[in-house]
Amino acid sequence: MASLRENGMKLIVTIPAQNEEKTIAQVVRGIPRQIPGIDETEVIVIDDASTDCTAQRAQDAGAVVIRLRHRPGLGQVFRAGFERAMRRGADIIVNIDGDGQFDPADIPRLIAPILADEADFVTCSRFADPTMRPTMPLLKYWGNLAVRGIINWVCGGTRFTDVSCGFRAFNREAAYRLTLFGRYTYTQETFIDLFAKGVRIAEVPLAVRGVREHGKSRVAGSVIKYAMNSLPIILRAMRDIQPLKFFGGIALILGVIGVACGLFITVWYFQRLKTGPFTSLIPISGIFLTLSFLLGVLALLADMMGRHRRISEELLYLARRRIHTTRRPVRASVPGGENGEAAPTFHDTWSLPAPQPTDPPEPAEEPSSHQRVAPVNRAI
Repeated sequence: MASLRENGMKLIVTIPAQNEEKTIAQVVRGIPRQIPGIDETEVIVIDDASTDCTAQRAQDAGAVVIRLRHRPGLGQVFRAGFERAMRRGADIIVNIDGDGQFDPADIPRLIAPILADEADFVTCSRFADPTMRPTMPLLKYWGNLAVRGIINWVCGGTRFTDVSCGFRAFNREAAYRLTLFGRYTYTQETFIDLFAKGVRIAEVPLAVRGVREHGKSRVAGSVIKYAMNSLPIILRAMRDIQPLKFFGGIALILGVIGVACGLFITVWYFQRLKTGPFTSLIPISGIFLTLSFLLGVLALLADMMGRHRRISEELLYLARRRIHTTRRPVRASVPGGENGEAAPTFHDTWSLPAPQPTDPPEPAEEPSSHQRVAPVNRAI
């Protein structure tokens, strides 16, 4: 981090937005442009196929706008903004929603642990400080607690207080390490992925509006829908990152059921000298024990394959680091960006490092007299 500070820190704020014309301009203008430790601030709004004036109002407020023609899901929208921020040479990336639930003025507090080199990934916590707990429906609150418990268990008994908040900050190291696959959301998968890779994670308690002032959340509008879409993402992340715990846990549960059925029918037989009316428990016990054994073997094989995944992840990390540290974006700005004027325009061009000098080529030998060829005149 020291070398980054010597060259000046660049902060890029990404804002996924869909039909947020009533709040997006306020959010963009509320982002601090003067932050101690930050030399340059840029705002990127990812317009997720909005049908209103979200893109125009974001651009009028001074943001760079990326327009998506279709709606791929919040997870892919986040990755699109994240990749663009890395291509712009961001040292710190902050993601904030465009609905106004988070206060952009809290960005300096959010990135403080990164600037102090105490964390690589920082997330806003709505529940760490009881006095800052936002007002929200009880079902939504208990849903957050349930998801938090699952993520803490997956991450080996950690004590994160909020794993679903979208107000987050990443330094360049965390950005290089992060690999996401979920389309619907990205919040919980981020915790599982970065924790497994040893990235330093911190939480900062911040006051958040629990209920949107305008419109309805496209992700958490329905708690049941949110759970149905988020749970598969969490399970897939656990399967890929911690296969031994995932398959081994299922094998253990099936094994316990099989042993319990077997013990019950055994005790019943010695007491009554017959297996009826529970004779069917014998094949049931055998099925559960067989499945437990097979899943146990699968857990070991998946854990072995997980080593290849870790090697691939490390190669991807090194590739990202090489690409985004050797290629710096050339930014061409258009005057304006505030007070309703045109926003800066950026071109996706790169200034590559100058080629290293090489030894001059040796002069070619003069051909001998019998090797010389007379010129041929061709009429055209």
